[in-house]
Amino acid sequence: MSKFHSNYMITMKDIVRERNEILHQPTQEVMLPPSDEDKKILTCMMNFLKNSQDPYLSKKYKLRAGVGLSANQIGLNKRMFVTYLTDEKGKEHEYTLINPKIISHSVSMIYLPPGEGCLSVDRDIKGFVPRYERIKVKGFNLEGEEIVLKLKGHSSIVIQHEIDHLDGIMFYDRINKENPFKLPENCKSLY
Repeated sequence: MSKFHSNYMITMKDIVRERNEILHQPTQEVMLPPSDEDKKILTCMMNFLKNSQDPYLSKKYKLRAGVGLSANQIGLNKRMFVTYLTDEKGKEHEYTLINPKIISHSVSMIYLPPGEGCLSVDRDIKGFVPRYERIKVKGFNLEGEEIVLKLKGHSSIVIQHEIDHLDGIMFYDRINKENPFKLPENCKSLY
């Protein structure tokens, strides 16, 4: 039985940090349809993201703002994550994905000029992280129904960051080791 029941509030003490082994190994597929326990865990995770972006709650509970959270970031070996983000046009997107897979992607790539950050990483890491500009992702929602998402821009970057977590890859693993600001030929700035 998980501690992440429906009224549990995830705080920064629940977030595992980058040295934890669970962040560096692939996660296990989740049984479908998702159990009530998995649904409660995902709801808690989404609530954390919303709380972390709320100025009052984030200050009161000392939460770092996040746009995505994967299950292994709270110590669970489960292939599932949530994202809560605003795209370039100011539109909010809320995604809960179980057993996600990228099924196709663009040749063109993009990166975030300030670099990427992570709730599990407490240090500032300089460098560009190249990501596919557009991706098509297949996964399952809270009801266990198959969904296919076509994403581009910021949404695409966030989803790729979270899928990397599920594969045991940290964002800084994608930064060029010799020159952190070197990019592939076909890569342009998000803005």
